[in-house]
Amino acid sequence: MSLDALFEAAAKARLSAHAPYSRFLVGAAIRDEQGRIHPGCNVENAAYPQGTCAEAGAIAAMVLAGGRRIAEIAVSGAGDGLVTPCGGCRQKIREFASPSTPIHVLDAGGVLKRSFTLDELLPFSFGPDHLEIAS
Repeated sequence: MSLDALFEAAAKARLSAHAPYSRFLVGAAIRDEQGRIHPGCNVENAAYPQGTCAEAGAIAAMVLAGGRRIAEIAVSGAGDGLVTPCGGCRQKIREFASPSTPIHVLDAGGVLKRSFTLDELLPFSFGPDHLEIAS
């Protein structure tokens, strides 16, 4: 499948972000195991720790639609630096992804800046497989 639709969904979601305090808009889009795309955007709150990240919103949309695995994810943000998922979102992504899952980092317009694997962004991660009970 083409990455264009995934990248476009992340860039479009960024424009829907609710970021009146930081003015830092972020969009994300997940392609699930069935090939469906689930966008999300950051939503800030006046009580700062209560906001949600774009990646968390995209994961929630995926789960609501019945998706259970992240095949790949794209994150769109503005600025000169790479807008990668925060530490908390990296762990949230790990819940639904494997260490080899691609994470694409885009500029505000949805143009690819760099791709990583989850393992590159969250090495030696703790995930659901650690909690499986051996028979």
